[in-house]
Amino acid sequence: MRFLHLLMLASLLWLAGCATTGTPGETTAPTESAHTPLYPSGPLRPIMTGATGSLAVAGIDAPADLWDRIRRGFAMPDLQGEQVSEREQWYASRPDYMQRMTERSRKYLFHIVEELERRGMPTELALLPYIESAFNPQAVSSAKAAGMWQFMPATGTYFDLKQNAFRDDRRDVLASTRAALDYLQKLYGMFGDWHLALAAYNWGEGSVARAIAKNEKLGLGTTYPELNMPAETRMYVPKLQAVKNIVADPDRFGAELPLIDNHPYFQSVEITRDIDVALVASLAGIREEDFRALNPSLHKPVILAAGMPQILLPWDNAQVFRRNLQAHSEGQYASWTVWSVPTNMSVTAAAQHAGMSEADLRQVNGIPPRMLIKAGSALMVPRAATTRQDVSSHLADNGQIAFTPEIVTRRTTVRAGKRGETVAAIAQRYKVSAADVADWNDVKTGSRFKGGESVVMYLPVRLASTSLARTSPRQPVAPAAKVASKAAKGPAVKTATAAARPAGKTRVQPRHR
Repeated sequence: MRFLHLLMLASLLWLAGCATTGTPGETTAPTESAHTPLYPSGPLRPIMTGATGSLAVAGIDAPADLWDRIRRGFAMPDLQGEQVSEREQWYASRPDYMQRMTERSRKYLFHIVEELERRGMPTELALLPYIESAFNPQAVSSAKAAGMWQFMPATGTYFDLKQNAFRDDRRDVLASTRAALDYLQKLYGMFGDWHLALAAYNWGEGSVARAIAKNEKLGLGTTYPELNMPAETRMYVPKLQAVKNIVADPDRFGAELPLIDNHPYFQSVEITRDIDVALVASLAGIREEDFRALNPSLHKPVILAAGMPQILLPWDNAQVFRRNLQAHSEGQYASWTVWSVPTNMSVTAAAQHAGMSEADLRQVNGIPPRMLIKAGSALMVPRAATTRQDVSSHLADNGQIAFTPEIVTRRTTVRAGKRGETVAAIAQRYKVSAADVADWNDVKTGSRFKGGESVVMYLPVRLASTSLARTSPRQPVAPAAKVASKAAKGPAVKTATAAARPAGKTRVQPRHR
């Protein structure tokens, strides 16, 4: 009897801990309370068979794979209609596309599901990157949204996703997932409906709020199907519903989902020193492209520890890396560092300062042709073997690179005034230096030209900012110091002069994409 009594008490506690107040399929707010167990408040009593009907009791069998785990967490109301059916057929008729998407998601899906469950959010939201980017963290939309969650630059900044010369956290697996779920929770809190929250994620919260207010004013319904919205947003939730239905019952659609184990794909590894990407991949025993697939935010060939103190590595390779890194205590970790350009500078001059070729400087820093590097830009340059100091946190988090158009100079001739004109007077008239005028004409700076005499000049012609896409890089930029020495040879030369940045206006769009 004592054993039976203890067994009954244990069963009671187990049932109480697994019971929930909601009903199956009910949508709950994204809070931790959705997983709070119920504890009895009085003397413990046996639970009779008839009393268990009102309680939802969790099963004790583990999910067979990650797809099974996702299905168990479905909690959003289903959307019906022709648009859903049309999308189901579209996906089902493209098995190769579905296979590529689901294979690509293998690296990231476990982490997303873990985060959703930790927050008490519906697990069908783990399927949203299929709609946004086909689970491609390098995806960029025509509106400049980036990453598998497709954040616009302004929205990414709002959710603390760094975007600098070295990395773009809109592509970072951990940071972008955190930001996306933060945003979805925020939207659910605003609208109290997951379909409307998803519409706002795609269209913008202000747009959805205005659409709701308009329908309320007209006495119309305010659910997702009843709102007037753009075609893209109208199809947004049906697309997600279609993928959800295929995941829920792949056999019904003749779909084959790749096996994804219910196990982490990657581990987070701490980085304490600046270190080359190639060295990390070598020490971890993986290909560099596999490393970049897990760390897609990186722009450069080096990881700056002050800005990115942790990296992701495949689960089994993380320990290999830690062991090999410890053995690599001797030698250089990073062959690159960051140089803050002191003044506006030509690419040629910057390359000479950095001790590298102009082509390599352009390639590693993404410098377009016929542009000068603006003062304060953070350039990636080779690191001296004797350098021991890593890049500072301020530079690693905030470093940017900016450009300004070159000024093209053309050889021409002008006439001195009728009464004659000094070198200095002509230089002042055309806003160039007297030394240059003297050098171009092989005279002294104090000389005077005769009235009407031809004077050789190299006068600037500003490149239009819109010409970047059409100009050819065939002529190299000549640093300002070399302009005078080339003048006597006749061909046109270029000189480094500051100008306004040609970048287009940044349009802050109302939606996240």
